[in-house]
Amino acid sequence: MQVPAQVEYERATSVPHAIALLSRYAPGARVLAGGHSLIPMMKLRLAQPEVLVDINGITDLRYIQRSGHELRIGALARHADLLASPLAGEHFAILHDAERVIADPVVRNWGNVGGSLCQADPSEDLSAAFAALKGSMLIAGADGSRQVSARAFHTGPYETVVGDAEMLTEIRVPIRPGSGSAYLKVMRRAGDWPVGAAAAAVWLANGVIADVGIGLTAVGASHFVAAEAEEFLRGQRADATAFARAGQIAAEHCHPVTDQRGPADYKRHLVRELTTRVLATAVARARGPASSKGLAR
Repeated sequence: MQVPAQVEYERATSVPHAIALLSRYAPGARVLAGGHSLIPMMKLRLAQPEVLVDINGITDLRYIQRSGHELRIGALARHADLLASPLAGEHFAILHDAERVIADPVVRNWGNVGGSLCQADPSEDLSAAFAALKGSMLIAGADGSRQVSARAFHTGPYETVVGDAEMLTEIRVPIRPGSGSAYLKVMRRAGDWPVGAAAAAVWLANGVIADVGIGLTAVGASHFVAAEAEEFLRGQRADATAFARAGQIAAEHCHPVTDQRGPADYKRHLVRELTTRVLATAVARARGPASSKGLAR
């Protein structure tokens, strides 16, 4: 039987209360949000926190709303909330794409956006999506809040910039005109971790790619980003030739490893194909419904 080590439990009622608890017990405290990753790790004793600080009672952190030119997502918004949100789907189809292929309804109904991002699993879906969208993370601590780019949020596998006495409270995504986005994932079975996945967000101006974000997951991409492919695409015509070349560049600059999900060469092949396809879908969505006909929405 797999049994966690002895652990104390505290239930936070507000963000300041959670920060106070984390400060009191640092560095031995861990935040308990959805728990779908942390609890199994505790059972295997891969994680052995001294204190769990349960933040599920902080209902103020469960929201999806627009503020000016930003979409703001509370850290405790459930995956099911994001999938069902018309506001998120209207501006960022990529978020619905990603949420549809995350785990199963049970996990999506309880697991939350902030918990997934803070787990920092190298195969996590939303990290690539928010990296492509060039979002930012709001992190609360005893001295106030600070904002960090989604691309600087993860420092390595299972590691983020969130300190021992800090917590992620909000994700912010800029809403800009002329945009389209998409996410594609290959997995061994429905709801599984990806063998490889690609995310893309594009911003068009007169048929030219004015800006672009490409996220990759499960393939060893630094900070979940295909930066070299992005650099190539800026200023290019949004056509199949450019997409194919970007896919090739992305494949050349990622670092997949051979594991139970497949050999490294196959994963690199997936990066090339998925990046090419996801860019085409994102551009079609940016151009409008007529261009997106027949593509996955």
